[in-house]
Amino acid sequence: MEKEDVKNPVLVPIVIPSYEPDSRLITLLKEFDAKGMGPVIIVNDGSSEEYDSIFAKAESIIGRLGGKFISYRPNRGKGRALKTAFEYISGNMPDALGCVTADSDGQHTPECITTIIRTLKEHPDNLILGVRTFDKKEIPWKSWFGNTITIKVFSYVSGMHVSDTQSGLRGIPFRFMKELIDCKGERFEYETQMLLECAGRYDLTEVPIRTVYDSKENHQTHFNPVKDSIRIYKILGKKFIKFIFASVSSFVIDILLFHLFVLLFKEGFPALYISMATVGARVISAVYNYLINYKFVFKSRASRATSLTKYALLAIIQMSISAGTVTLFMHFFPNAWETLVKCIVDMILFLVSYAIQQRFVFRDISKK
Repeated sequence: MEKEDVKNPVLVPIVIPSYEPDSRLITLLKEFDAKGMGPVIIVNDGSSEEYDSIFAKAESIIGRLGGKFISYRPNRGKGRALKTAFEYISGNMPDALGCVTADSDGQHTPECITTIIRTLKEHPDNLILGVRTFDKKEIPWKSWFGNTITIKVFSYVSGMHVSDTQSGLRGIPFRFMKELIDCKGERFEYETQMLLECAGRYDLTEVPIRTVYDSKENHQTHFNPVKDSIRIYKILGKKFIKFIFASVSSFVIDILLFHLFVLLFKEGFPALYISMATVGARVISAVYNYLINYKFVFKSRASRATSLTKYALLAIIQMSISAGTVTLFMHFFPNAWETLVKCIVDMILFLVSYAIQQRFVFRDISKK
């Protein structure tokens, strides 16, 4: 990798969304100033007037760092604060490589932020994620609750393993940052939506960072473990619901076409009409299902020819496993109800199929 031009350093602004901060924000900014870090963009996300004095100190410091202070009321949420900063960078810093987002509560040290900046420079097309360790006793239970439960759910829905879904320390490439301005989410769920938008489109680089908390009692977080977790799971659920919709609508199309083809072929092909109707309906419904999954569910950028080949192979394997499993089960339990057995088998295969389509069929591997 080429060394950075000292005369023309790569521009990576530091974005800090802030809601009702304490003195740790000023301490962080003073450390930035001492180390020559910046520029810094702070967004006061609707804090009450009693915090104006803190923001006044912050504004005076970031003025020396060549940054920007943005303020508005009422509170709109962390997602909106990040979008506001992204809009400012997009319009006023077009030469930026990207940006690094950090929290204002002292969790992210200048050293960790510098590491994320350096990693973004090394991987300018990747989303860089500073990941914390969640097996330490000193971590507040809210943060533990908000992360450990979500990690496995997110991995299944997105097809991407992320060690820390709620880390606020992220290095974001400029192009991805501009796309995220129109991304849904206004509060903490926005950071989860960001990861979903990244899945299959941008590579993710995880960087271990220190886990910094004063103590369980003193650490303040505006993350509500109930309300914000519900918002996060809503976002995760929407993607899976899209997959369910695609599957159910494909099933309806398959049944309607089967009925239509039976009416068309029954008179002319009495010995073959069921097979012809089954194959014809399944081919058309499968093409429909592939297209809606490609465009609507997974928003894939993979080659259509490659993904279609993989999809067809998966469909054949899935049908074979379904037929073989049901047949084998009925061999050992002849009094069982075939339809119920098939429903159970196909439900399991349905859940497995989602994960395979996410990770294998519609994943763009061209950039690997």
